[in-house]
Amino acid sequence: MAKGKLILICQSGGEFITKDDGTLTYEGSEANAVNINHETLFDGLKLTLAEMFNLDQNTISIKYFLPGNRRNLITLRNDRDLKRMIDYHGNSVAADIFVNGKDGFDHDAYKIHMSRDSGVKLAETVNHIPGHLAPASPNVSNLKNVACDAKTSPDAAAAADKDAESSSPGQTDTTSPVSSGHCADHDCDYQPQLGANSDNLQSPVGLDMSDSPADTVKKRRRTASWMIDAHDPTGVAASYIDVNRTKQKRNNQGDDILAAIDDLEHSGDIAGVANDLDNSPAVTLPGDGMPENLVDSGKDCITGVGQDFISVREFREALQKYAIAHRFVYKLKKNDSNRASGKCVEEGCSWSILASWVPASQSFRIKKFNKSHTCGGESWKNALPAKRLLVSAIKDKLRDSPHHKPREIAKSISRDLGIQLKYTQVRRGIEGAREQLQGSYKESYNRLPWFCKKVVETNAGSFVKLETNEEKILQRLFVSFLSCVESFQNVCRPILFLNATSLRSKFQESLLTATAVDADDGFFPVAFSIVDSENDDNWHWFLEQLKSAISTSLPLTFVSDREKGLEKSVHEVFENAYHGYSIHHLLESFKRNLKGPFQGEGRGVLPGKLLAAAHAVRPGGFKRITEEIRQISSIAYDWVMHIEPEHWTCLSCKGERYNYIVQNVAEPYGKLMEEIRESTIMQKIEALVYMISQLIDSRQMESSTWATRLTPSKEERIQEAALDAQCLRVFISSDVLFEVHDDSTHVVDIQNWDCTCLEWKASGLPCRHAIAAFSCSGKCVYDFCSQYFTSDSYRSIYSKSINPIPGIRGSPTAEEDGDEKVLPPVPCSPNQLKERSKMDDSDRRTVTCSKCKEPGHNKASCKATL
Repeated sequence: MAKGKLILICQSGGEFITKDDGTLTYEGSEANAVNINHETLFDGLKLTLAEMFNLDQNTISIKYFLPGNRRNLITLRNDRDLKRMIDYHGNSVAADIFVNGKDGFDHDAYKIHMSRDSGVKLAETVNHIPGHLAPASPNVSNLKNVACDAKTSPDAAAAADKDAESSSPGQTDTTSPVSSGHCADHDCDYQPQLGANSDNLQSPVGLDMSDSPADTVKKRRRTASWMIDAHDPTGVAASYIDVNRTKQKRNNQGDDILAAIDDLEHSGDIAGVANDLDNSPAVTLPGDGMPENLVDSGKDCITGVGQDFISVREFREALQKYAIAHRFVYKLKKNDSNRASGKCVEEGCSWSILASWVPASQSFRIKKFNKSHTCGGESWKNALPAKRLLVSAIKDKLRDSPHHKPREIAKSISRDLGIQLKYTQVRRGIEGAREQLQGSYKESYNRLPWFCKKVVETNAGSFVKLETNEEKILQRLFVSFLSCVESFQNVCRPILFLNATSLRSKFQESLLTATAVDADDGFFPVAFSIVDSENDDNWHWFLEQLKSAISTSLPLTFVSDREKGLEKSVHEVFENAYHGYSIHHLLESFKRNLKGPFQGEGRGVLPGKLLAAAHAVRPGGFKRITEEIRQISSIAYDWVMHIEPEHWTCLSCKGERYNYIVQNVAEPYGKLMEEIRESTIMQKIEALVYMISQLIDSRQMESSTWATRLTPSKEERIQEAALDAQCLRVFISSDVLFEVHDDSTHVVDIQNWDCTCLEWKASGLPCRHAIAAFSCSGKCVYDFCSQYFTSDSYRSIYSKSINPIPGIRGSPTAEEDGDEKVLPPVPCSPNQLKERSKMDDSDRRTVTCSKCKEPGHNKASCKATL
């Protein structure tokens, strides 16, 4: 809806029927349409409706439904109610209203009131077509008029279609002298199709009469007006304007390719251009609002020599609409406040126009005009949509489907208008459309200082820091909510996964995250940072901010995916910390680097062997598994042995055990950024905060129903171990020492929470040998489980919610405008990105020759002699 403008589909004479689901339908009515806006007065609207339906204005009643609610009717009583209704339908093209009252209209009262500007404008009539109406046999002249009217009224075309279908084959009106020719009333050629071909008379707009009238208007304004042939001089999409090429530099004589882009920049009231600040769901059209009407009205904007205009601006607008209607591209050789001369852009075409200022009459007058084209319409073939109008059309498509690809939009425009666009043109149009829909990505950075203040105000004690360079360009932003920090410090295991995720924007920002693990092995966000790029300096800065936010006496274990230099930064900032490699990323890298030839069972078993090696708790077991890898692939064996065991195996890890977690910790962040990749920086931060907040609230609610002492995943492991323990033999050595026999003999030390199988100490949960000893001694297994895995610990982690940040959505306020300005980062060039990816990916797969099996080249460049 254009700002403050709404099409009312006015229905009267029907009755409400309640469906089985409780919704209401209005059947048996006639319908008409009027345009209203915020300036419309209720009394003026009431008089218009009373005159329209011949009702007594003193008894008239007007009701409407709220958007999405077909159960409850709202009554209009005054101007305030009317403005409220317009606001309710702020995202709609049209709205249904239902009018009732006694018959009999007072025409004298109507004349008095309507002499004032009521803000009500009659629109096209929207007729319900009864399903059982028997149309009369068509008359040729009538069909001609209907077909011509269809250009301005899709409903008339639908009626013509219905009439044509109902006619008998071969039936014609012999009394009419018209068989084909020119329609003087509508200035168009008409070719009637009757007899056996009468079924071919099609409506330009297909209407689904099962829809409400408002839905019908919405569909009409989005569909068939774009299906007219691109080279038909009588049909053009009114949301587009012809332009042959982008602006060219002015030459020494001052020639300027203006077309419509220039004219749009000179004028602010152009047909089909929605307000730049308008987030309406459809392109708004002035007047009657239908593209066909705009085209027809443009045909007579330029009449000939002697026509006067108030100013050169009005002349440009008229010439612009004239070019739309007649589908050609022009350029203005002279274009100032005193004179404007133009000609068709096709070389040798005779069309030209000259207008100049006449001081005597204080008008801008056409002096010369040759309206004949000798180019055969060639100028229109390479026409491009004007920038603003292209943006408006794309905005409408993105509102319906936010993830439309440029290629899809280009195909749609080519199909609708027959105009071929380059990828860059569509891409720029998409950027402009998204800026109108959700605000400027660049200007959104100015809200970051305000966001930092609001986080501290609403979540006291939280850690927020924003850094920019001397030019006010964003370098990094750190955010960690106090509730998350306290939960990690007090309840979570001392493990933090470090990951980087792209924000998927043209400025190439990165999201750095620190994520903990809860009592059920779920991921718990602790802190995040938005940086201009992922590099050693930004990781070091992120870890410094993390250290200032977290205060714990326990040595932390950091897990990463082997980013270059990150291990060094971890040990520089956290002196007693351990650093390990993510098993998920090791597995992915291992799969990428698998090379043949393979022996035995081959490639498929190698990832499982790597996991088994990571979980091995004895040197003998690790050696046995790696030897199995070597037997299958010597190259895979070399890759495994090249990675330091202390960073990924249970056998050598000195920190908190983590390598049983094989999920991708960064996956939720990556999915979120992909879903909102076109959003502004503040919208992405808002979505990130919302995701963390929803995670805390949902898990808080979920855990409130748990009845077990351990979390579900840990309880399941204990139950499985208890089943395995039933077949074990136990010998009591002392009150705290037990000897347990299965395939081998193990000693269980209850006092020290230890078993010679080493599984208890590694996992924090009793092994099957310990559970067998508990059963023999009458001990409770839950008394010997780590507190990290209890349901109470889980509930404690998610006990504190993040307080909402009011005003995070919407446009900047006056308070925000006074804050420090922030600019987006300067993106790297494609070559810089390519070089960076080569440096960062230490496991980037190298080419291996399939001929000589040597790395570094392929078969085509192999020089080996076999």
